[in-house]
Amino acid sequence: MSRATHAPSIGLTAAGSLLAAFLGLPVAVLVLRAVLTRPGGLSLEPTVLDALGLSLATTAVSLALTVALGTPLALLLARRRFRGAGLLEAVIDLPIVLPPSVAGLALLFVFGRRGVVGEPLGVLGLSIPFTTAAVVIAQAFVAAPFFVRSARAGIGAVDRDLEDAARADGATEVQVLRRVTLPLAGSALAAGLVMAWARSLGEFGATIMFAGNLPGRTQTLPLAVYAEFQAGDLTASTSAAAILVLAAFGVLVAVRVLHWGRALDLRRLA
Repeated sequence: MSRATHAPSIGLTAAGSLLAAFLGLPVAVLVLRAVLTRPGGLSLEPTVLDALGLSLATTAVSLALTVALGTPLALLLARRRFRGAGLLEAVIDLPIVLPPSVAGLALLFVFGRRGVVGEPLGVLGLSIPFTTAAVVIAQAFVAAPFFVRSARAGIGAVDRDLEDAARADGATEVQVLRRVTLPLAGSALAAGLVMAWARSLGEFGATIMFAGNLPGRTQTLPLAVYAEFQAGDLTASTSAAAILVLAAFGVLVAVRVLHWGRALDLRRLA
């Protein structure tokens, strides 16, 4: 290898290493500090444990709603061509780029006491803002696009000839979907699931605007980080933040190590 060729490689390596250190060092220091702050290692305050339990419960519900409503939508976008499809895709992707505070304000205008949906619900004696249900809605709003995007790509990559072959063998549309389409798109669906869960777990802005920060009711783990920091308890805030970092890192590692998001090997389904 010539010296001229070797020099750019050194430059690229140096630049890449610098950026990797810039991105990884802050979170590494945070986790290390959380572990070393206490003699027994990472431990949690009761308020943080309550927030963690609420986060796990609400993200499970929001993820179930996302899958139930997002899968048919992804199937529609992947398999049908219709006027306005591009606009619909833009609307679905919009929460990804919206500032979280804007998302929370928008949810208030719809589900608030004087909102488009909230006012009729108020007549029935139902109020959504600043409740646990508001947390679920906020999480689903910001996380659903990640699942729909991944599911749409996975379903769109499935060979239609395989679906047609199943229909020719007498399979109904439901059977084709359950036994051919969804299994072949399974890795993309799994990637969408974990990314949507990670996004809902880390949701902060829309939740605090729409659901508030009520301990035991709407205070999720990201809100607990903020609340404990504001209260001056840096140890509890750091511990809660470390949990979020480890959860996000675990999700990203799982997506890459298990190769979720790639097309499944057809031989596995043979």
